[in-house]
Amino acid sequence: MLQTAAPLYATPLYDDLIPGGSHWSFIMRRGHVLRLIDETGGANVGMLMYNPENPLERYNMPDTLKNQHTFLLTKGHVLLSDMGRVFASIIRDDLGWHDTVAGTCNADLVEKRWGKKTYQEAHNHYHRNGFNSFLNELAKYGLGKKDLTANLNWFSKVKTDDDGNMAFSEGHSHAGATVDLRFEMDTIVVLHTCPHPMNPASEYPSHPLRYQLFKAAPVIDADPCKTSSPEATRAFANNALYHLFQ
Repeated sequence: MLQTAAPLYATPLYDDLIPGGSHWSFIMRRGHVLRLIDETGGANVGMLMYNPENPLERYNMPDTLKNQHTFLLTKGHVLLSDMGRVFASIIRDDLGWHDTVAGTCNADLVEKRWGKKTYQEAHNHYHRNGFNSFLNELAKYGLGKKDLTANLNWFSKVKTDDDGNMAFSEGHSHAGATVDLRFEMDTIVVLHTCPHPMNPASEYPSHPLRYQLFKAAPVIDADPCKTSSPEATRAFANNALYHLFQ
């Protein structure tokens, strides 16, 4: 008989807002949901993921895409580590397309496109960039430049034409757009709300992210993320083996 999931979650365990052009990090525990909400519309949320027990294990963009035969991420996909395990499953997505190929902005790109604005000039509204934001958060866990990998860009859409040219889709995300990530193993989550590197906006884009934490329902055998592909099923089996003695 087909199993059905228990009610997923109701009241958040935690709720907070990350300002636009900022950064934050924390450890998500297995069996919990991270909800990402584009508070005002137009957000870009860069994300990296690492195993807190062994930070050499981290999010692997090539395996995540090729194993699921996709260029974009949406509901039903899983986010794979470079050891063939599932960091998180996408169990809700209001937009249907999120970028994981374009990378992140750096200081030179931000200055050339939007000008340089220092802390002394603008205080907390100075122009941060994704590259340095990632490094600032990684340092909290003893990690650095050598540990950077290809990142996710939630709420951003990058299309390709028949010749393989990439183009940023303006106006893709709306206020209140939501993504829910169910974490299948303990994970260091590193976030920034700096602009997407391909965003052509004339003014520095600064859009906040609301994030909430929930307790997840148990993963059933017929879970859509678990059964979405043979590769995903094997990755969940790798997780089960990893957690066997925990």
